[in-house]
Amino acid sequence: MKEYSSASKYDNERPCVITIGTFDGVHIGHKAILKRLVHSAEKDNLDSVLLTFFPHPRMVLQKDSNIKLINTLSEKKELLEKTGLDHLIVHTFTRQFSRLTAVEYVRDILVNSLKAKKVIIGYDHRFGRNRTADINDLKEYGKTYGFEVEEISAQELDEVAVSSTKVRKALEAGDISTANEYLGYQFMISGTVVQGKAIGRTIEYPTANLHPTEDYKLIPKNGVYVVEATINDKQVFGITSIGTNPTVGGRKKTIETHFLDYNQDLYNQTLQIEFITHIRDEETFDGMETLKKAIKQDELFARNFLKNRE
Repeated sequence: MKEYSSASKYDNERPCVITIGTFDGVHIGHKAILKRLVHSAEKDNLDSVLLTFFPHPRMVLQKDSNIKLINTLSEKKELLEKTGLDHLIVHTFTRQFSRLTAVEYVRDILVNSLKAKKVIIGYDHRFGRNRTADINDLKEYGKTYGFEVEEISAQELDEVAVSSTKVRKALEAGDISTANEYLGYQFMISGTVVQGKAIGRTIEYPTANLHPTEDYKLIPKNGVYVVEATINDKQVFGITSIGTNPTVGGRKKTIETHFLDYNQDLYNQTLQIEFITHIRDEETFDGMETLKKAIKQDELFARNFLKNRE
């Protein structure tokens, strides 16, 4: 898969079949659309292209938008790499770009830059300045500029939209199992291991304090989870606590992982943790001894869960 930072930098001479969207999550619904795209490209001897945008349009057009994304841009690229796509264009979304008229968007981006011969798109797709043009307009432009439009039905799109919404809602509710089912892979958070307060060390449960790579990344509900990571080419399991450490009067949200059967210095390392299942919600305990007992129970839960999963 070849990547481009804008449609104008796309330098492939072969005509293509293209789909367009944010594709946050690259979940099972998205993969069905991309499979259709790749199959169509192979059948018609075209290249397959996904045109996506970053930042997310809501981040640019709604300054007060607090939108959190399922994937960071690098995670999304990694997931798309596995779909069989020929080309990925991550076009920088700006206010200026949003002001392109429908005809400018079709003529300059889809036709002149990307050489589209076919566009596979949702029945409710809207484009152009103030999103005034719809799929019927696109079909008319197709007649003018010589490209075909294949419509993704309401039913198919509902599966995509519903699972994106459901993934976010499941993560916000701490329901990792459901989120993972819709994603088709384990939800992950990447970041750098930073210095924490080392409270875990005092109760014999040292933790790696992960600072996420991007602040727009969606973080699951506060609570305790079973996770896994690959550290120095070794698969390691652990328990991750997301929250403010209320037992010790904490206020700042942290993501702290105690790895089972692994105790190496991870400071300043980049780490990706994958979430397997939820253990419990965040609780406030009446002291360090009670907290230690609760973590011991979390550890037992994790070990039993992993043992039964094998």
